[in-house]
Amino acid sequence: MPNYLAIDAGGTSTRAVFLAPSGQCLGYGISGGGNPVSRGFDGAMDSLLGASKAALGGAPQPLISVTVGMAGASLELPKHLFAERFKPLGLMGNVVIESDLLAAFYSGTHQDDGYALIAGTGAVAARIAGGRLGAVADGTGWLLGDSGSGFWLGHEVARAVAAALDGRGAPTALTELVLADLGIALDPSSRSQGRVTAQQQLIVKTYELRPVELSRFAPLVFALPDDAVAQEIIARCAAALAQTLTAVADTSVSGPLIFGGSVLTKGGTVGAAVLAQLGRSAEAAGYGGVFETEPALVADGVVGAAVLALKRNGETVDASVFERINSTLAALRG
Repeated sequence: MPNYLAIDAGGTSTRAVFLAPSGQCLGYGISGGGNPVSRGFDGAMDSLLGASKAALGGAPQPLISVTVGMAGASLELPKHLFAERFKPLGLMGNVVIESDLLAAFYSGTHQDDGYALIAGTGAVAARIAGGRLGAVADGTGWLLGDSGSGFWLGHEVARAVAAALDGRGAPTALTELVLADLGIALDPSSRSQGRVTAQQQLIVKTYELRPVELSRFAPLVFALPDDAVAQEIIARCAAALAQTLTAVADTSVSGPLIFGGSVLTKGGTVGAAVLAQLGRSAEAAGYGGVFETEPALVADGVVGAAVLALKRNGETVDASVFERINSTLAALRG
């Protein structure tokens, strides 16, 4: 019997699942980053095919279609380029490219209306209506936005430390953690051209990093629950994410709220703060009741890619099918 192949192509890892029309997951594979924008088409395809072959057990299988969840900038790539590469794996139909936002949303629900807020290295919110993206806010990259993302947090940490070292900002325990991470010794009495030597080294080492690499400092704010500067950064992060989510709110659409990305799903600090801020801002903006108060947390978009594979091919995905996808995939993941 022909089955489906669904792929969640992320920037750092790619996950593929081989599944039956019933939602039974038959195989699972994982490989490296599958984003054509960051890895190039051939590099991304190597990851997509690697994960797919693992999911298929190393041998071609008759496939009704291949559904791939990808970042928005990849959605305009010609589909035939993908189809040609998947035919040797048994593809009989088409390759369908879907937004990774939809894949993340459907990883938390089988319903077709609701909201998703994703905060990992980047940050983006979406309103989903009728199984399609109705509105999207942020996700504009480190230069234009991604407010409340891991990059944003890391950037704010680095700025706070730089300010603390020369007296522009309040003292913070983040200073010791950041300098230790970069291998910099702090001696307040050591100065060069009037500047604290440690700050001069911070400048040099920080600018040696690619901007996105500042996200390495993001976890540090969660290690300091009693540090006023760290907690203030977390509060501003939550406010930014709540603002991004309310930007896509519409009183005509209500439904599940899905949280994804490590900033929101690990530890719960930011997620709880976003919900508190969201309640206040939504009421003030007249969106009270639009968002469900308890978000579903998702680790990635592979379940959603499987849901999309079935839905886009006319298969019914109800609560029981959604549970079957989750339970059988969990067993394969181990």
